[in-house]
Amino acid sequence: MTVRIRAHHLLCMLTYAGKGYSAAFTANYNGIVERLGKGEDMLLVAGPDDICQPLLGDDDAHCRRESVIERDGRAAAAVEALTGSAVCPGEVFILDASRLSQMRSAFQAGTVRQACGGCEWFDLCTGIAGKGYANTRLALDPRAHHS
Repeated sequence: MTVRIRAHHLLCMLTYAGKGYSAAFTANYNGIVERLGKGEDMLLVAGPDDICQPLLGDDDAHCRRESVIERDGRAAAAVEALTGSAVCPGEVFILDASRLSQMRSAFQAGTVRQACGGCEWFDLCTGIAGKGYANTRLALDPRAHHS
């Protein structure tokens, strides 16, 4: 299987520590990071993705707002510049331990946070990165093989 993910969630997952918009959202996100930790690849998508799924019953879900779509564009550009990999819908994004470390270092340094401006989770994520990502949920199993 493959996790469907929008570009700005490539940044969100770096600091995900089990907090979210609702219990259903958090339970879903926990399952997704567990799947990623076991080596599932990510298929980049435009708009709402597998992480957004529990919020999509609300007609006014922020996942569909123009500001979030713009956030995706800024995140895609930042992650693409950092990794040298295409970050656009339809591309498969491989996350291995080396890339996760690279992305977390850049996030902590602030060099890939262009998409984070105006996000309600900004301060939480800044604190998590500042503490070396302690208690984050995404951990890659070194034995995992990507499909």
